[in-house]
Amino acid sequence: MPSYVFTTRGIMRGEFVSEPDAAAQVRYLRVPDDGTITPTAEIESTLWTQEVQQLAVGGASAQLAAGGEKHGAVLVFVHGYNNSTEAVLARHRQLQVDLAAVGWKGVVVSYDWPSASCALNYLEDRADAKATAFALVRGGIRLLAATQRVGCNLAVHLLAHSTGAYVVREAFDHADDNAVLRGQVWGVGQCAFIAADVSGGSLGDSDSSVSIYRHCARLTNYSNGNDEVLQISNLKRFGAAPRAGRVGLPADAPASAVNVDCTAYWRKLDEAQRRLAVGAFCHSWHFGDLGFTKDLAETLHGGLDRAAIPGRQIAGENRFSLA
Repeated sequence: MPSYVFTTRGIMRGEFVSEPDAAAQVRYLRVPDDGTITPTAEIESTLWTQEVQQLAVGGASAQLAAGGEKHGAVLVFVHGYNNSTEAVLARHRQLQVDLAAVGWKGVVVSYDWPSASCALNYLEDRADAKATAFALVRGGIRLLAATQRVGCNLAVHLLAHSTGAYVVREAFDHADDNAVLRGQVWGVGQCAFIAADVSGGSLGDSDSSVSIYRHCARLTNYSNGNDEVLQISNLKRFGAAPRAGRVGLPADAPASAVNVDCTAYWRKLDEAQRRLAVGAFCHSWHFGDLGFTKDLAETLHGGLDRAAIPGRQIAGENRFSLA
């Protein structure tokens, strides 16, 4: 199956670059199995959307409701900072393989926002993330939800890694302030953060996150106290704001938010997995780990109560640990 990606990267000399497109243009890519993320993979947005929907509701992922309506699912993956197009595509493909392996039959699409492949670009990447965040809603979530065909029902979910959580938070906040979208019905089913590079406090009773909770059925934050990359992020911010992907959700997080602490689980992972990791293992161990993927798949499916998902242990109200 080809990989479906939408991007706001600029183009120079026929290649995508790590800077935003000057006109904030969103491009839609169908990347062949043996291909890479290049401008030559671009297709028209309507065709891109139709193909994604057809895969989600017309193939193996389709489930028939009582009235004959087809149900399918799309997971929009939002990558973090310091990600080359090669890394984005590798993680996209790994997610699709992992989710299929545990029985989830939906389709993964990726939002590739401009991100350098150099760690020194951290702060610049966050500026680019903010500048292009709205395209996630305007060019992805809303497009998929608004163009559903008669007789089908498409559930759109979000998975954000690292600075991708910042992109989601800014995108939802910006969309609520947008005159065109204000008053329109849009949103996602499940929103999941992994190694989230946003402050833990910002995901509580905070103006910066009210739009996320308004436009998703549930937010699940997967945290890992061993995440050294997020500790570096803390230091860059003078240690003033511990990150949600390291310390979890605050006590004042709303009832629609769930924290899954993966600290003890991560410590049990073996060396073979560590060697296969793309990027720092403590920060990106989720890709290729089927224990995490099973929990994510049950979360996306939504058939079980948050406390009934196998492999979770109750650690407090709306707080769990991954066994």
